[in-house]
Amino acid sequence: MRALALAGGIAACAGFSQFPEYSQQYYQRLSGAVDELAVIVADFDRDATALGLDRGAAIQQLELGSAMGEARALSMSRVFKRHDRLSEDLSQLQGRTSLERAFTPWRFTEPKLAQETLADFRPAVPLTFEGIGFAAMGLAVGYGLISIVLGFLANLFRRKDRAPQVN
Repeated sequence: MRALALAGGIAACAGFSQFPEYSQQYYQRLSGAVDELAVIVADFDRDATALGLDRGAAIQQLELGSAMGEARALSMSRVFKRHDRLSEDLSQLQGRTSLERAFTPWRFTEPKLAQETLADFRPAVPLTFEGIGFAAMGLAVGYGLISIVLGFLANLFRRKDRAPQVN
């Protein structure tokens, strides 16, 4: 049982140790996405301002136009919402350590960014203090969880073997 628990601990150690690198790569993609969306938002706002409109009025005018105008109003509304959401995530992750980022997992949930980060992610040897710290946490969590599960299963089977005997 200890060997299985140690194997589980080592597997979790390897997995946890990758979080600092993953969070850094996700953060970089998030920053790039926010920058690109900001360009689109600024262009839209500049066009609206040139026509004497604010963003809301410009969207309303698009909605009143053709089917293309309605579709564009809808897509721009999604762009504004995504820009706001990703900007908030970026501001909450800026300047934080990997450990602090680990306690805000909902900031890593943009599906497209998460998929792209995972697709390009290559495991790294954790030579930083944070990487080693995450590796140690992974070892403890993995070893502990596997020990608990195996202990529970062992007790379950022992109880069946110790069924009261009738004389």
